[in-house]
Amino acid sequence: MRLILTMLFAVLALADARSAEAPAKVTFADHVQPILRAKCASCHNHDKPSGGLIMENYTTLLEGGSSGAVIKPGDPDGSKLYVSMAHKAMPFMPPKSPPLPKETAEVIRQWIAGGALDTAASKPAAPTAPKTDIGLKAIVKGKPDGPPPMPPSALPLDPLVRTLRANSLTALASNPWSPLLAVSGQKQVILYHADTGDVLGVLSFPEGQINVLKFSRNGSLLLAAGGRAGQSGKVVVWSVATGQRVVEVGDEHDAVLAADISADQTQIALGGPSKMIRIYSTKDGKKLFDIKKHTDWVTALEYSPDGVLLATGDRNGGLFVWESYTAREYFTLRGHTAAITEVSWRADSNVLLSASEDTTLRLWEMENGSQIKSWGAHGGGVQSAKFGKDGRIVSCGRDLVTKIWDGNGAQQKAFEAFPDVALRATFSHDGSHVIAGDWSGHIRVWNAADGKLTANLTSNPLPVADRLVQATKDVEAKHAAYNQAVATASASQSAAVKAAADLAAAQKAIGATALAAKAAADNATKAKSAADQANAAAAGASATAVAKDVVAKAYAEAAAKVKDAADKAKDNKDLAAAAMKSRELATQAANESAAAQKSAADLATAAKTFAAQLAAAQQAATTAASVAAAAPKAVEALTTASKAAAAKAAADKAAVDQAAAALAAAKAQTERLKAVTVAATSKK
Repeated sequence: MRLILTMLFAVLALADARSAEAPAKVTFADHVQPILRAKCASCHNHDKPSGGLIMENYTTLLEGGSSGAVIKPGDPDGSKLYVSMAHKAMPFMPPKSPPLPKETAEVIRQWIAGGALDTAASKPAAPTAPKTDIGLKAIVKGKPDGPPPMPPSALPLDPLVRTLRANSLTALASNPWSPLLAVSGQKQVILYHADTGDVLGVLSFPEGQINVLKFSRNGSLLLAAGGRAGQSGKVVVWSVATGQRVVEVGDEHDAVLAADISADQTQIALGGPSKMIRIYSTKDGKKLFDIKKHTDWVTALEYSPDGVLLATGDRNGGLFVWESYTAREYFTLRGHTAAITEVSWRADSNVLLSASEDTTLRLWEMENGSQIKSWGAHGGGVQSAKFGKDGRIVSCGRDLVTKIWDGNGAQQKAFEAFPDVALRATFSHDGSHVIAGDWSGHIRVWNAADGKLTANLTSNPLPVADRLVQATKDVEAKHAAYNQAVATASASQSAAVKAAADLAAAQKAIGATALAAKAAADNATKAKSAADQANAAAAGASATAVAKDVVAKAYAEAAAKVKDAADKAKDNKDLAAAAMKSRELATQAANESAAAQKSAADLATAAKTFAAQLAAAQQAATTAASVAAAAPKAVEALTTASKAAAAKAAADKAAVDQAAAALAAAKAQTERLKAVTVAATSKK
């Protein structure tokens, strides 16, 4: 303390003469800090806290050094800083030097007496008031008791900063137990409902750009870290349930690039361009450890789920594991050849995942610190990688693609590429969705199972009034889409009904045509039998007619001969009797021959008739057989057409259901925005 106050005494002696006349309201920001920063910050800073005292900022000055507080707001005479500087108590500062000018000391006295104000708008400090203690008595594994942590309705819904275009997604977090997403915006955190895509609130982060967003393991706290590059950095913790800041630690000279809160919520670790790992107590904000091991910017860190270990990585590929409560080195994990972009622990704390610009993802076991798996994940470099509660891994990178891997590194899903470098990715609280964003500010939500896009979010949301106008237009558009879907589905349903009816008729026709073909074939068979019989009868009659004709001719010839003989022997009675008999026989034969000829002619005509009938029956049988053969093919074609029509009708019905759901969601969002608008108006 003697050395600290000696240096402070010497610096104050060099203060500008303008500080000789103390103003009516002395503040740290306007009067004290410029003096301290001019000379003290080079030695009393986070990197070189001589004597444990850091005089860079208001918070650390009030915290004091290794020997305790040096300032008691409202009590100058009880403040070591003032009494030593004014030579009112030993040790005098600076040693072996005259005291500071009374006017300079008076400025410090008035500042302390006035309550040690930070700024003109600040309230007097109350050092005796305890800070919020967010530490847990024990780490609870699994889902915590009580309702899922969600933000209060009192949070502002209008963005605190609105820009022409969305910023790059520099940070993204998903609450492990509730449908709550945290998205980095311009000096603000946008809270979204993971299921509905509604903005649930906006948290201010005036400290600068947000580089880190993480929920505590039980989901009750939200941590944000960042700052202004080359100027300042800080870590802020909000209560999810109240939306109030409960802890602020760190006052870096550069932006914080990596930070996390331990599982028991008693520690906050941070890192950045200083190459230092700083660990703070959440109970009183005091720094517990400085870890000086990294040789380049600290770019990633995370506590294990059981709170025992802390993993950290840097821009040079350095990767280390530390004991959380002692800050002793546990493992040095060698293998990466480029910047570490993220580290993530498996739920059982036994395996660490590391992501790097060297394109790889690597798994490390914590028994011996050995690498158990390494694979090329994203060409050009991995930007983000996280374990899900079920052991799956989600990652994204410079190849513009977001991917899901199983616990052994086998790719399960690759989602549609972003237009620019994919920067952040995470699972939703239940692992059913993947949320990711890119350099151009696009933020997408996909179904993890089928890869379908379910929502688009933004880090630059419109004010509520404008969102209501947009939502109203969206309802109109979705209503029109719903009507069109209904009309299309109605037409496709009618087509499906007709196709089914045609198919049923064709299926019924198969039996009818088969029966008709059989009947026609039977008829043809009968006709053939009749024709064959007719032909046989005609042939027999023709043969009989020929025979009868031969007999008739023979009888006629014989009768002529007998008659000729009788005519020559007219006195021969026997010849006369024979001539008469032979004439009778010839006449009878001629009559029989004529009858046979007529019968043969009739039967020949009948045979022709039966032949024509046979031809007709055979043609009918052939036609019926063709029709019967064609019927199954027609059924096959109609079956295909019917299935296609039914599938289209089902798809169009599903489209109607989707359109109805989208319309209902749009209406619900509009109603929520209306309710918010009414509530905001009533508050005014």
